[in-house]
Amino acid sequence: FCFRWLVQTKSSPRQHLPAPFIYYITPSSYIHYTMLRSLAVAALVASAAAFAPSSFEHGASATKQAVKSSLFNKAAPSTVEPKQSPTELCAMLTQTELPEKLYFKQDKELPKVLGGLQIGLRKLVVITGASSGLGANCAASLAKTGDYFVIMAVRDTEKAKRVAKEMNMPDGSYLTMKLELGSLQSVRDFVANLKAFKSIRPLNHLICNAAVYLPTDPQPAWTDDGFEMSMGVNHFGHFLLVNLLLDDMSAAKDARLCIVGSITGNTNTVGGGLVYPQADLAKLQGFEKGAKNPIAMVDGKPFFGAKAYKDSKVCNMMTVSELHRRYHDSTGIVFSSMYPGCIAETALFREKRTWFRKAFPWFMKYVTGGYVSMGEAGDRLAQVIADPNCQKSNVYWSWNGGAKSVGRWSEDGKPTGAGGAGGEIFENEQSDAVRDLDTSVKMWDLSKEAVGLTDKEMCKGQKK
Repeated sequence: FCFRWLVQTKSSPRQHLPAPFIYYITPSSYIHYTMLRSLAVAALVASAAAFAPSSFEHGASATKQAVKSSLFNKAAPSTVEPKQSPTELCAMLTQTELPEKLYFKQDKELPKVLGGLQIGLRKLVVITGASSGLGANCAASLAKTGDYFVIMAVRDTEKAKRVAKEMNMPDGSYLTMKLELGSLQSVRDFVANLKAFKSIRPLNHLICNAAVYLPTDPQPAWTDDGFEMSMGVNHFGHFLLVNLLLDDMSAAKDARLCIVGSITGNTNTVGGGLVYPQADLAKLQGFEKGAKNPIAMVDGKPFFGAKAYKDSKVCNMMTVSELHRRYHDSTGIVFSSMYPGCIAETALFREKRTWFRKAFPWFMKYVTGGYVSMGEAGDRLAQVIADPNCQKSNVYWSWNGGAKSVGRWSEDGKPTGAGGAGGEIFENEQSDAVRDLDTSVKMWDLSKEAVGLTDKEMCKGQKK
């Protein structure tokens, strides 16, 4: 249970603060108190008997959080004191503690078994973040071929089941499994459940697609393990997942692992080089200090939501390069990253203002030519896994003339460029920063330490 009040006055313009967050009454907004008082008292009466953690969506991250006020940590009275003063009420509302957990012990799924009978002769592929957007469309694209059995690795399994039905994924072509990338324990539980389900057969493909983007948050949110949310979910959660599954994938023929990249993390592109802020890992000062609360940024500087996302994408692409350098020769696994084009209607932009969400798709369609539909983007991600032409390792795949161009008009009168619709797949160039070997090695070693990977857990045959 929580209050979500937004107070607006002439002296305090409307601000978007990160959910979950408790908006409280300030002296400058006291004129609103009369309207809010009846609501507050009614809510307290209704909830005084017991309070439980509440689940709700947090922007693109859709994270479940538990919010408890200091008042609720004590034994809750059966009734609300009628003589409570406005000052006391305000004090209770401002003493609310921030969220505690994304993943609880009771969230752990019971392992599913006898997966071999369901999978049959199909290839087994795991897709993170498969309950919406790019991940869901990729899952549908692969499942409908009849050649793949898809594990939809998601934080909300019931939502994933609904989405699979809505997208007409064939019955028996998929299975949903709980995975909260903001919890390292959840990652380990998922890996255990996956291995119990598939038994001795290897995992053919892994697609690391899930991501959160919190550009408007003035303060950082934290994962269960104390990492800033964008870096924790986009990089650290996937880093642990990948390393725990490499040994298993090495036993599969034509195994492929793809981590979705972004044009914004490549500073040699318009989207990454000209759009402020630029990604910059600096000397990894934040990672050196443990990368945990209160350290929010990889460079150790103050929190900047948009940059945190871009930095996490640089780490994603560096991880691919390091996986290739360390493991491709010994395992045969094909490691790649990709940029599907600008999915202007993606849920990643839900934190943006309404005018931006409406104008951006139009701008990308008719000005830059970078627009690509959700369905086509899903097909592109599936192509990296299924296309025989994508068997080369350590490639950053893109489409349609390159994501480095601003956009142009083709002879047929349609806008092209910047990874827009149509075109052919090609090997794109990564920025010098992404290809920096010394920084990549340091990033790998510090990430391994941060997520608690032991040498025994690492895949055999690693090249130092």
